[in-house]
Amino acid sequence: MEEKRDNGFKIDDSIDLSHEVCPMTFVLTKMKLEALQQGQLLEVILPAGEPMRSVPISIKEEGHKILKVEKMGGMFKLIIEKV
Repeated sequence: MEEKRDNGFKIDDSIDLSHEVCPMTFVLTKMKLEALQQGQLLEVILPAGEPMRSVPISIKEEGHKILKVEKMGGMFKLIIEKV
């Protein structure tokens, strides 16, 4: 797999949830995180609105770190570190 970088972050995996709705946005994000090793980074693309409100809260409640949030038009990109 080609190494992907985002402003110095080495992205280990990514998931595009731009066409998903809650609660699947969190469920799919959680499944991707479970497949990663501690310290690895996941890039998540989320639609604005409810997914962007609820997924970051749920990710933090699970104990993971959100390293970056970037608005991209009607979407958001999160970079999450698995803890």
